[in-house]
Amino acid sequence: MTRFLLAVALLVAAASPAHAAPPRWVGTWATAPSSAVPGTDNGYPNFSIRNIVHVSAGGKEIRVRLSNAYGRTPITFGQVTVARAAGPDTPLALPGTMRTLTFGGASSITAPPGADVVSDGVALIVPADSDLLISTFTPTPGGPVTHHSLTMQNSYFNRTGNVTAEESAAFYPERTTAWHYVSGVDVRSSTLQGAVVALGDSITDGANSTWGANLRWPDQLADRVNSRLGVLNAGISGNRLLLDGGSAGPNALARLNRDVLTQTGVRTVIVFEGINDIQQTPHQTDPAPIIAALKQIAARAHDRGLRVVGATITPFKGWNSYTEQLEGVRQAVNSFIRTSRDFDAVVDFDAVIRDPADPQRIRPDYDQGDHLHPGDKGFEAMAKAVKLATL
Repeated sequence: MTRFLLAVALLVAAASPAHAAPPRWVGTWATAPSSAVPGTDNGYPNFSIRNIVHVSAGGKEIRVRLSNAYGRTPITFGQVTVARAAGPDTPLALPGTMRTLTFGGASSITAPPGADVVSDGVALIVPADSDLLISTFTPTPGGPVTHHSLTMQNSYFNRTGNVTAEESAAFYPERTTAWHYVSGVDVRSSTLQGAVVALGDSITDGANSTWGANLRWPDQLADRVNSRLGVLNAGISGNRLLLDGGSAGPNALARLNRDVLTQTGVRTVIVFEGINDIQQTPHQTDPAPIIAALKQIAARAHDRGLRVVGATITPFKGWNSYTEQLEGVRQAVNSFIRTSRDFDAVVDFDAVIRDPADPQRIRPDYDQGDHLHPGDKGFEAMAKAVKLATL
């Protein structure tokens, strides 16, 4: 009897919450600040901005990150709120979900130039694959204003005062196509295994996908992982590996720490960069520097204990800068990615997207129309090409 009772006690103890994984913060949404809004040296004094963001994984407690990455003066966030959206493409908050965020227990915070700030956690049930409204009030001048310029969805604002805690859409009469200040959302979870960051350019940013539909390839990848992982989009339209791009943000090596290595709960990075180094002016006509940059990203990510998935560069024949010489650079870089031991795994986006009848082109039914950017169906094919076991 004694042995039986001991065995039962051990079974109960093994199944008890005390032996479950402790809750931890994991990123569920992110964007890479791309630049400062032109002409905003005075900031947005007395503005309330309601950013609409689409989370990947869900949770019961969340926190928010705000960025003054491109600011040259301190920026004060006088009040910040978060709520669930009542529907798609609306600043209307779902009744009863509005929460005021605090920062170290305080209702406001000032971010120094170049700095990010993170809120305290707040209880809020957030379903996976849902929209949040993150509203900021900036009472005083402070600029330039940090933003992410290509969002493929609307957000809203009011330039006449603090309406961050208002549920009604009527308080947000003006529309913007950028995300301002907000750079990340984390959920606290004991079941999520970590986050995957997609480091890329406009193709990762979702350029020319259906407006407001959240059909970027990282969004569609998030639909496949079934809330096991958060998926974070660190794409910036026009971004390059080797050169800064103004509104296209710092080069990928320069922004790696901010946009990838320090993301909350990150465990894997998918690296999908290089086409803009090839096709943009000045053209990179030697594949060696591109390959060296990819090796650097892999090495730095491995130093942080991350898995690294290399993604081949997709076709661009028919795009206005295409030449056979530049195509040769793309092929050389792709050959490296497919055979290199620098990556833990490879996702061959090129093989998935290319036209079998003309492999230098995107497949017609995957082509958004400009011969550089895939459309929704192409993004779906890319998301399905990622082997979940590699994440």
